[in-house]
Amino acid sequence: MPYIQDSKYDISIPFWHKNAHFSTIYAAKVKRFSSPNYIREKLELQDGDFLNIDYKIQNNDKAVILCHGLEGNSQRTYINSCSDYFLKQDFSVFAWNNRSCGGEMNRLPRLYHHGTIEDLDEVIQFALTKDIQEIYLIGFSMGGAQVMNYLGRIPEIDSRIKAGVAVSVPVEVKASADSLKKGFNQVYMKNFVNDLTRKLKEKSQQFPELMDWNKIKNINNFDYLDDNFTAPIHGFEDRNDYYFKVSPARSMEKIKKPVLVLNALDDPFLGEGCFPIQLATNHSFIHLETPKYGGHCAYPVKNSIYSYAEIRALEFFKSL
Repeated sequence: MPYIQDSKYDISIPFWHKNAHFSTIYAAKVKRFSSPNYIREKLELQDGDFLNIDYKIQNNDKAVILCHGLEGNSQRTYINSCSDYFLKQDFSVFAWNNRSCGGEMNRLPRLYHHGTIEDLDEVIQFALTKDIQEIYLIGFSMGGAQVMNYLGRIPEIDSRIKAGVAVSVPVEVKASADSLKKGFNQVYMKNFVNDLTRKLKEKSQQFPELMDWNKIKNINNFDYLDDNFTAPIHGFEDRNDYYFKVSPARSMEKIKKPVLVLNALDDPFLGEGCFPIQLATNHSFIHLETPKYGGHCAYPVKNSIYSYAEIRALEFFKSL
C-alpha cells in the first residue's frame, strides 16, 4: 500500500512546533483537554484480574477503541482529544486502561506491555457485547504496538473489526528503548522509569515472595528495569527476548486489516526500524505515513483544538 512521504501535516504545522521536543512536551504537559462524560466499568478478566474501561455509546453502528501509551491512561490529553473528536463525528468510544493504569492497581503480578493483545481482545469482546456493528482501533505509542500486534497475531479476527491506526508506534521496541538513552531523550526515559519503579514497589508489597525486589533500588534505566522485572514478570528470557517478541515488526506481515501507521521522522521516541518503508510499500494492508514533523503523540494543528492524529484517523477510516 502507499508509503506517504509527503504528508499533508507538514503543510499545516505551526512553525513553532517544528521542534520535536517542544511539540512532544507541549502535547503531554501543557495542552489540556477534558475527558468526555464516560461510563466507567470494571471488566473482570478470565485470569481473575480486571481492566477499567471508560466508554460512551451514542451510536451502535460504529465505535473506536482507544489504546493509551506506556504509563498512560484513558484520561490522557491525547486520548481525550481523540475521543471528543470521534464523539462529535457520531462514533461511540471505548477508552481502556491497561492493568495498573487508570488510578487502580491490578490484582495479579503481571502488568502490561507492547504485546498485551489478550487484554485488548477482552476490551474488543466487551464492546461487541454492546451490539457495536463496526469497530475501529486507534493506538498511541505502546497502544499502537498493541493494535498492530493484535491485528497481526490473532488468527481469526471478527469481521466487525474494520481497521486500525497506530500513532507514534515503536515498530521495533529495542530501537525505541535505545533512542530514549540519547541526549535530552533521557528526560522522557527518567519519567517512565520513575513511574514504573513506583508500581514495582507496590507489587513488592503485594507479592513479596515473587522475586528479589531489592533490585528495585538499582533501577536507573530501561535496560536494568526490563532485564530484572519486565521480562521475568511477563515470561520472557531477558530484555532482548522481550523487545524482539513484542515488537510489531514481528507481526506486521500477517496483518489483514487496513492499518495506517503515522510515525513522524522527528519523533524522539523512535529509532531505526520504526519506519518500515519497504515492508509497507509491498504490503496489501499497511499504509505508512512519515511526516517530517509531529514529535511523539503530538501533531498539533494550527487553529484547531484537535491533533492531526485523530483528524487523519477519521480520514483514513472514511477512505476504506
